[in-house]
Amino acid sequence: MPLFRPSILLSDAYGSAGEVTFYHRNGRCYTRKRVNPQYPGTPAQLEHLAIHRRAMAAWASLDSDVQKLWNTYETTAEPHRPPFDHKAHISGNNLFVSAYHGFALMGNEHAPAAQPFQAPPPFIVTFDCVTVEAGKLRLAVDAHVSQNATPKRYRLYARLRLTNPGKGYGVREMRGFLAEGDCSRLMSITIPGYTEIWNLSDERFQIQAMCILLDSETGFRSQYQRTIAVLSL
Repeated sequence: MPLFRPSILLSDAYGSAGEVTFYHRNGRCYTRKRVNPQYPGTPAQLEHLAIHRRAMAAWASLDSDVQKLWNTYETTAEPHRPPFDHKAHISGNNLFVSAYHGFALMGNEHAPAAQPFQAPPPFIVTFDCVTVEAGKLRLAVDAHVSQNATPKRYRLYARLRLTNPGKGYGVREMRGFLAEGDCSRLMSITIPGYTEIWNLSDERFQIQAMCILLDSETGFRSQYQRTIAVLSL
């Protein structure tokens, strides 16, 4: 893993360019050969790709004046990837696509209206109880949103993994779910066929969650927040 050496023209690098991928470990940047795996993807990944392609097609169909308007808003939104130095900003195209994906996650896929980025409020997620009926697991979940916000405006989307207590994070085994209801009240997440998704050997289990808030008016999303809880069936 060759070490990346900064220069006057290039102080740091992220992502891939040509046949080279730049990545970070322990605060230092390294390079490696770009990997092009021949993996067809899971049904969920293919659906996500299809949504992204429709988002890009929707962007391409916008009038040039609307695209320019989106580009004037690019300085209001910071990327979800490093460097987190409050200097980098995403493009108007990135902002449009992000909002498009947000609406798609809420089951309301459409081209968003041009508007400045509005960061969702701070929030804390708690899982209160769990019930099982007809092979479906139902989690009661609460998103405690900042008092200065309007909770009814926001939806909760969670990537979940159910494991035996004590296991570390396993992102690849997580599945995405949109909570039923909005953040103004106690919500629920229904997981059909949960025993086929995760192999649980005990009635007491651990929930590993990566949660985001979705703005139902703009489609904009918060940063992911990690949460762990232990519940019993």
